[in-house]
Amino acid sequence: MTIVLRDVTLPLAHFDLDATVEMSGSATALYGPSGSGKTSLIETIAGLRRPSRGTVIVHGRTVFDRDARIDVPARERRIGYVPQDDALFPHMTVRHNVIYGSRRNETPHHANFGHVVDVLEIGHLLDRGVRDLSGGERKRVALARALLSNPEVLLLDEPVAGLDPDLRGRVLDYLVRVHRDFPIPLVYVTHSRDEAAVACDEMVMMEKGRVVGKTRIEN
Repeated sequence: MTIVLRDVTLPLAHFDLDATVEMSGSATALYGPSGSGKTSLIETIAGLRRPSRGTVIVHGRTVFDRDARIDVPARERRIGYVPQDDALFPHMTVRHNVIYGSRRNETPHHANFGHVVDVLEIGHLLDRGVRDLSGGERKRVALARALLSNPEVLLLDEPVAGLDPDLRGRVLDYLVRVHRDFPIPLVYVTHSRDEAAVACDEMVMMEKGRVVGKTRIEN
């Protein structure tokens, strides 16, 4: 994977996001304290925020360049994004949530429905309503939906936030399994070095909207 941000500037409430970084790991942890701009940075990659200047390149494809007036819509960037609140559709069953992302996607898939369901162990949940799911089940369903959208990159915004320690460990195990079974690079937002060490092979550190370091993680 290669995600490049060059001179990306985005005004935020308390500071400006000002980032130049290259992410080249198969799983990159975006690490820093709460309020450091991590979510804003991945929303910029996903196309949900528009910088005031700069360039964003994903796998060699320029998806944003302010000067060149390039701004590829979020739905065309082939990026799977799992936000902190999961963003599942409450009026749909688990099955319909999972297949939603693949309905209009005609490109060859990294994964098929059955494989995703098996890896994330959600077969018994498919006919349930979203409101009947536990926190960990919601995380797995949201991840399944992102995988079925056939992304080139997965962006995960604190995917185990709000879970108790035991459940957090189980969801992390599923993330490691997804990383092993599907050839899709990911960016993992976290404020926990322990999570980063389990799930990722590269860490990008952020503080007050700026990238302040990058290091390899030896697993």
